[in-house]
Amino acid sequence: MNWLIDFFGDPENWSGPDGIPVRLLQHLEFSVAALVVAALIGIPLGLLIGHTGRGSLVVVVTANLARALPTLGLLVLIVLVLGTASIWPVLIPLIALAVPPILVNTFEGIRGVDPDLRDAAYGMGLNGRQVLGKVLVPVALPLILLGLRLAGVQVVATAAVAAYVGLGGLGRYIIDGLATKDYPSVVGGSVLIVLFALAVQVLFTIAQRVTVSPGVSQRLTVR
Repeated sequence: MNWLIDFFGDPENWSGPDGIPVRLLQHLEFSVAALVVAALIGIPLGLLIGHTGRGSLVVVVTANLARALPTLGLLVLIVLVLGTASIWPVLIPLIALAVPPILVNTFEGIRGVDPDLRDAAYGMGLNGRQVLGKVLVPVALPLILLGLRLAGVQVVATAAVAAYVGLGGLGRYIIDGLATKDYPSVVGGSVLIVLFALAVQVLFTIAQRVTVSPGVSQRLTVR
């Protein structure tokens, strides 16, 4: 507790280029950019594969890749190739980490829709695109949001590795603190990352309550 007081009570930690606001914005930049790009890749691909049933092997391979991906090793390799002139060396590993849960949950959400509901939609004269947009996506939205939430938490937690290669973010407090034996900074940085991840959880929970149809929510509760 004393370390937390020392860290958060130090005015120097709240100002300047190494202050908490700046490091938090850097971490937010890495996380949001990676999550947006991953969503632009994972959601359309998951919708396409889930709706057509073609390319299911891609989902299986991607899910297995998520378990085996050495994020830190990939980060170091990309930095050696691209340098640190931009944030792409950090974004690429984070995107690779975030795509699998988004893709898999989007695919499972679409494929898990009741076949009778699909047939009824086609029976009403809707075409494939209309069935996907007006029927399948609203029903699958809870799982799609779950994939985004899982990816967001993983990205926020893993973005700390940017500090290993000299880039910014909240991970700097941990890496620099360990190097200089400044343990209040290590603990403070860790707490900030945990709080950030919890904030992502809360944000997506609120988003689900706002965007998911009450009928869909009740249907999931009954299941």
